[in-house]
Amino acid sequence: MTREGFSIGPLFIHFYGVIIMLGALAAAWLTAWRAKKAGVDSEKVWDMLPWALLGGVLGARIWHILTPPASMVERGYTTWYYLTHPLDMLMIWNGGLGIPGAVIGGAIAVYIFCRRNKLSFLQWTDFIAPGLALAQAVGRWGNYVNQELYGGPSNLPWAIFIEPRYRLPDFANVEYYHPLFFYEMLWNLLNMGVLLWVGARFAQRLRKGEIFFLYLIIYPVGRFFLEYLRLDPSPVAGLNANQTLMAITALSSLAFILLRRQLFPVEPEEVQDEAGDDEPLEPAAEADA
Repeated sequence: MTREGFSIGPLFIHFYGVIIMLGALAAAWLTAWRAKKAGVDSEKVWDMLPWALLGGVLGARIWHILTPPASMVERGYTTWYYLTHPLDMLMIWNGGLGIPGAVIGGAIAVYIFCRRNKLSFLQWTDFIAPGLALAQAVGRWGNYVNQELYGGPSNLPWAIFIEPRYRLPDFANVEYYHPLFFYEMLWNLLNMGVLLWVGARFAQRLRKGEIFFLYLIIYPVGRFFLEYLRLDPSPVAGLNANQTLMAITALSSLAFILLRRQLFPVEPEEVQDEAGDDEPLEPAAEADA
């Protein structure tokens, strides 16, 4: 057994992959619980899971390849490197995944699944949103295993040791750093709690999709400010790609909610979302949507 994983015969199991799978299963369980509580067939979650996983992992890896952090670039893993070494694109434990891409890819996959199965896409994104935040919280421990997503030097009691090979050249002699991955994990857990509370407390006043768009406000706000602590941002054309996207996402999601309510004060019940034929909500369904 090593820091990276363990062997079963000729097969090497990476802890990073195990952690990602645990996060996905935790998200699926929470989503199924919310769907069942709303009177919707929760078994659909397990049919949806492979789609969401495939779309999420593909999107997350593509995002990482297009916006590699500075620490990876210092080690030679640039976008051009990946394009000229396609097999390395598949090694998700080397460099990891990008959360923005995971959300985009997963959302596209879920949308396709909902279209094929005549389900309400917006309704299901509301079910999924708290679980997505939970999956992110679990998945951040993969960053600890990979010795990535750490902040600036720190002498605080909870500072973490970073091995020399994972340090940036300018900080080669600095041993302890802010556990940025842990800070983001806490933010994700807070996000999950807020989404669950809002879904229960304001059930009768929420519209389909608003829990998901609230997720798209809360997570980006936290991520935007946490990026200031990061030593290895993902620069694209001189801008922090993650920070820029977070700002755009949060502002556009807030604008969508406000404009939707202003332009359509009363949304006709007969109007279905773009997914097609929705599953009818029972009275309990509005209590946690």
